[in-house]
Amino acid sequence: MAKEIISTTNAPAAVGPYCQGVKANGFIYVSGQLPIDPATGEMIQGSVGEKTARILENVKAILEAGGSSMDKCVKTTVFLTDMNKFAEMNEVYKTYFEGNLCARSTIQVAALPRFEEIEIEAVALA
Repeated sequence: MAKEIISTTNAPAAVGPYCQGVKANGFIYVSGQLPIDPATGEMIQGSVGEKTARILENVKAILEAGGSSMDKCVKTTVFLTDMNKFAEMNEVYKTYFEGNLCARSTIQVAALPRFEEIEIEAVALA
């Protein structure tokens, strides 16, 4: 089965040699998103909660561009550079999945691209 590259101006362009998302075999795979404002291409400043919201808006835009939605998410992975910020991230994260939870892993990492403190990737039904 062929894969379809997903691209939208409603989410930031990739910062490396990859695409925003791929649709294949009934799923959409969203590349790891950073808290980048798609209108400016700049990282937003603020708390990890504000960054979580920006990231999940980017994920939502990519899913919608691929014909899916947040309620079709089956798995996310959250990468944090400081697990002490888990609770703050979680407070915002849960508002995007209320009543429709998906599987999730949260991993503390040493560093992320552009020296950011959070990145989120997702898999959803197409």
